[in-house]
Formats: sequence, structure tokens, C-alpha cells
Amino acid sequence: MYRFVELMHHLATRPRLWISLLVTVVLIAAVAVVFALRTPSPAQFEQPVPAATTAKPTRAAIPSAAVVVPSQKPELPLAPNEPKTRDYRMLAQAAAEAIYTWDARSSTYSEVYERLRSWWDVLPDGANPLVVMAQEFQATGVTAASFASLSGMHAYRTASVSTSSCDEQLTQVQQQPAPWAGLHVCTFTLKVEEHQTGGKNAYTVPVSVMVNCPPASTAPVDRCAMVAFYASADRIVY
Repeated sequence: MYRFVELMHHLATRPRLWISLLVTVVLIAAVAVVFALRTPSPAQFEQPVPAATTAKPTRAAIPSAAVVVPSQKPELPLAPNEPKTRDYRMLAQAAAEAIYTWDARSSTYSEVYERLRSWWDVLPDGANPLVVMAQEFQATGVTAASFASLSGMHAYRTASVSTSSCDEQLTQVQQQPAPWAGLHVCTFTLKVEEHQTGGKNAYTVPVSVMVNCPPASTAPVDRCAMVAFYASADRIVY
């Protein structure tokens, strides 16, 4: 304590020394402050860590319930020699002649069947199945076995329409009209000629053809299509 009092007394008696000491202390303090401000802290070198985020799943676009795509009947390809027409009589006559026409010299039984099959338009409700077509095709007098023998005789058959009656001209249609607009039926008498190595055979046969046309919803949009034919005697429409 005595030394401290003595030192203070000594400094008081020497004002210049006291002032110099005070200035020195102030300078040292100022330098310390500047150094502290300029020296970066370790925290300043740390890279900020981004906050963890959870990616939100992107929702798929959902079609509006108000948008309805109308269904359309697919366009059917035309059969060989099938006319593209809305005239049901023209199509029915062409189909009738095609039913009784074949050439065993250049076609197989399967090819003749498939050609005729391409004319037959199966309805959406299945009311005219292909099994009916197979039965009626055999009723024309052609089977796989008979066609094989006809091929050996270089046979072929042609047909042309002799007479025709359609829709209300037929008594059965008058008694029971078509179930929808656009459905027509025609019955033809055909002149048929069979040619083979041994000669020619001519005869007449009836055949009924059913045709579906616009405005029927089950018909192609711009033409008629054959939906059935009947060659069996008990199925001919008169």
C-alpha cells in the first residue's frame, strides 16, 4: 500500500510523465480495438448450412371431368370390289354377285372365304356372328372339299342379277319392318354359270342381302356395309 501511494505521489509530482503514460495507454487501446475489428472470427469462415427441405411431389395433370371424348366407330377397310356408296341397292347387288363368284384356277378356298368375309360387317351387339356367314357360304354350294376338286378341273363361277326386290317390296318386311333406320334388305334372283374343263352349267338361285347404312349409329359414317346374306332356302326373305 505504501509503495502504491508513493508511486502515485511520484507521478503527481511529474505531470509530463503522467501525460506521456496516459497517451501511451490510449494508443495501445486504440490499436487493440482496430485489430479486433479487422480480425475475422472463425464463425465468419463457416459456410451457412441450408435448411433441410422436402421436395414436394409434382401432381400429374388430371383431365377435366367435363371433357368427354366421343367414341367413334372405326373406319372399316373396303373389301375387294366393294363399292363405297350410300346407295344400299348398289351395295346389295354387288355383294350378291360377289357371294356366288369365285375362280378355283387362281384362288384357294381360304382366299375365297376371306374375300367374302371382308364384306361382312359384324354388328357391335354380335347379332350377326361369323358362324352364320360360314353356314350361308356353304349353302352356296362351296365347301373346302368340293373346292379342292374344282381346282383340278380349272373351274370358275360367275353370277349376275336377274331380278331384285328391296324393303317394302318384300312381304316379310311389310309384316316385320327393319328394327332401325338405315337397315335394308334386298332379295335377288341370280343367273349363275359354272365353268369347268368338261363344260358349263347354268342355273338361277335366290339370295337375300342385308345392308346397314347411315343414319344408323352402327354403320360407317359415310357409306353402307353388308351385315348379312342368306343363301339357305329357309332364310331367304320374300
